[in-house]
Amino acid sequence: MNFPAPEETPDSAPDFDLRAYLRGSWSVDRALLDRKTGTRGTFTGVVRFTDDDGGLHWREEGTVRWASFDGTPFTAPASREYLLRPADTPAVLDVYFPDGRPFHRMGFAGQANRDVHWCDPDTYRVTYTVAGPDECGYRWDVTGPAKDQLLESVLRRLDAAADTNFDPAPDARLSG
Repeated sequence: MNFPAPEETPDSAPDFDLRAYLRGSWSVDRALLDRKTGTRGTFTGVVRFTDDDGGLHWREEGTVRWASFDGTPFTAPASREYLLRPADTPAVLDVYFPDGRPFHRMGFAGQANRDVHWCDPDTYRVTYTVAGPDECGYRWDVTGPAKDQLLESVLRRLDAAADTNFDPAPDARLSG
């Protein structure tokens, strides 16, 4: 029996370079949900992916809006950083905390678009998606005795002139 050739996805395309795709500045809009309390919040800001020793430095800065313990609105600046290092293929990067501890694997298709991180006592599950050359996202589903949260982020490129080497077939686009 003859099977059709698999559809080419960003992760499987031989010339897809995740580092080149991410490099630059992106807006980020994140929806936050605490499923235990029903509390909803947002984070809006900018993510910058800059070259760092063969990988990328991920710096996120913005504003978080959340309800405080008594339900009153809480707004504050927020930031975080990660280091992204080359993995076994250019379509995948390994994500590390700034102190060098491993966090998870990042990619957009195949097995690489999902990963799990254990942070005692909770489990963090991430799924990455791509909507095209200038939009991608990720979803963290956090469960355990301490947390029950869903964080959904959409990134949109601010500097569309970046070299992305991104040209997947329309069927290669993923959805969450």
